[in-house]
Amino acid sequence: MARLRAHLLLFVVAAAAVLVFPPGAHGFYLPGSYPHKYNPGEPLNVKVNSLTSIDTEIPFSYYSLPFCTPPEGVKDSAENLGELLMGDRIENSPYRFKSYTNESDVFLCRSAPLAPDTFALMKKRIDEMYQVNLILDNLPAIRYTKKDDYFLRWTGYPVGIRVGVDYYVFNHLQFTVLVHKYEDANVARVMGTGDATDGFPSGGKDGTTGSSTGWMVVGFEVVPCSIKHNPEDVKSLKIYGKYPSKIKCDPTTVSMSIKENEPIVYTYEVSFVESDIKWPSRWDAYLKMEGAKVHWFSILNSLMVIAFLAGIVFVILLRTVRRDLTRYEELDSEAQAQMNEELSGWKLVVSDVFRAPSNPMLLCVVVGDGVQILGMAVVTILFAALGFMSPASRGTLITGMLFFYLVLGILAGYTGVRVWKTIKCGDHTGWMAVSWRVACFFPGIAFLILTTLNFLLWGSQSTGAIPFSLFVILILLWFCISVPLTLVGGLLGAKAPHIEYPVRTNQIPREIPPQKYPSWLLVLGAGTLPFGTLFIELFFIMSSIWMGRVYYVFGFLFIVMLLLVIVCAEVSLVLTYMHLCVEDWKWWWKSFFSSGSVAIYIFLYSINYLVFDLKNLSGPVSATLYLGYSLFMVIAIMLATGTVGFISSFCFVHYLFSSVKAD
Repeated sequence: MARLRAHLLLFVVAAAAVLVFPPGAHGFYLPGSYPHKYNPGEPLNVKVNSLTSIDTEIPFSYYSLPFCTPPEGVKDSAENLGELLMGDRIENSPYRFKSYTNESDVFLCRSAPLAPDTFALMKKRIDEMYQVNLILDNLPAIRYTKKDDYFLRWTGYPVGIRVGVDYYVFNHLQFTVLVHKYEDANVARVMGTGDATDGFPSGGKDGTTGSSTGWMVVGFEVVPCSIKHNPEDVKSLKIYGKYPSKIKCDPTTVSMSIKENEPIVYTYEVSFVESDIKWPSRWDAYLKMEGAKVHWFSILNSLMVIAFLAGIVFVILLRTVRRDLTRYEELDSEAQAQMNEELSGWKLVVSDVFRAPSNPMLLCVVVGDGVQILGMAVVTILFAALGFMSPASRGTLITGMLFFYLVLGILAGYTGVRVWKTIKCGDHTGWMAVSWRVACFFPGIAFLILTTLNFLLWGSQSTGAIPFSLFVILILLWFCISVPLTLVGGLLGAKAPHIEYPVRTNQIPREIPPQKYPSWLLVLGAGTLPFGTLFIELFFIMSSIWMGRVYYVFGFLFIVMLLLVIVCAEVSLVLTYMHLCVEDWKWWWKSFFSSGSVAIYIFLYSINYLVFDLKNLSGPVSATLYLGYSLFMVIAIMLATGTVGFISSFCFVHYLFSSVKAD
């Protein structure tokens, strides 16, 4: 699961995101990266990332297969917390280029004869459609394939291909490096670093500044070929030597079949092509979403339908409540008493509507955690929309999300204890227990799920497995930062004044009349409306998560998620009002699940996506990982959307009964 934790956390953020980033915007510098000038002949080093596959979603180290190793040995690149959680393992590679210097027929290495287990592993990786991911100047290698009259864009290239019973490996790479003349613009000197090993040159070799003789890398393309090399011809060749014969790369044919106890010869060629692409726009090829017209049409269609429906619901609700209040307030006390005897409705539960719900502490905990997740989503997407967490800076999105989640523990503790104190009518006794549960509930669920899945990844020897040392770091962050901040927030919530109820609650609860239909059936069905706002965008998000594509259209995300929050709030209001009208005063939990039930439909959609769109997902391990991460995702979404529903319903009920004259 190379990038699942990262992508799924992004999807969780998508459940509550805010702030627009204009899709298709060009000509901007991504914070976290900067241009690097390469003088002619200056060395460029290619790096390798984990092998990934949309067939298994389990990443493996590049050097787990018999590829060539660098002369100086394999070395890990500096990685941040987010990269480790994403499953990235960036290492150096033997591929060496010289800036603006074309090379061809470069011999790389001759592997050792394939042992039986290595041969079987190679065939397995080819069957599972594993891709090799290369990086140059922080740009992933991109590959284009033609289908009908249009080109498809892929990152990386396949390890090999199977034709009949034979397996062929791509042992020759044709690199194309797109370069643009260096432009010394002060605007390029931005904060951050896209690659820890690169530096921003202040001048040329002679120490002067403003030199325009260098080049900037603006594109990195690869064409893999399967070439039949004779291992005997390269016995005396050293790395980077000239291959004895001319190599002609034809991607439409394959000839290098792998066989047991036979070596593989690797070669490459590189050409530098001057491009009109400017450095700020070099990520456009990666950030461009497929099917943009369909995407726009679908989102706009969903926007109009949901906005219209939400407006109708709001108008009906407003007119109904206003009419009831007007009729009720026009009567005198005696007429009100007579009306209460003759009529049924929300006015009859005035003495029970604020009666404490069942499991009040659990309700406070889930609302506190929901506020924390929602707040993390808002702040993260704000920074991502501004470009501070761009794909050019690997791992910053996940690192930022963790940081914001930890810091917002203070808001979670405050909210949970404030709701607890309100339910207890000003008594803050037990606030410490509430704070502890808020700090441990969702992180505990996440820890349990991820640890279980991590054992599966460990058993598969995948780079997606979280190292034990990182587990220790995450636990320390949890208990040394998140928990104390949550307790501080709980203390502030205990000292804050509680929300006073506008009406008194009787000691004896009113009996709820029998209902024609189970009330929870309506609650669960209410999730279909919020799901309708997500349905179209959900396909694009799921494709981004499981197909390894970059999702960076925060403008679309903003529109859809804004609708999601509005619809969750209004659905919860309508259902709460409907329950009160039939004298069902147990609205607390129902208001939470009426909007939170959207998570059920998202999980069902995930299963549908697994069955019909991820048909090639192989093995029980991959399916278990998929379902496990999906479960983690929907729990977070349920807490966030449920919190929106509860808070909106509480405000509505408080306002509604504040307008009622009651003794």
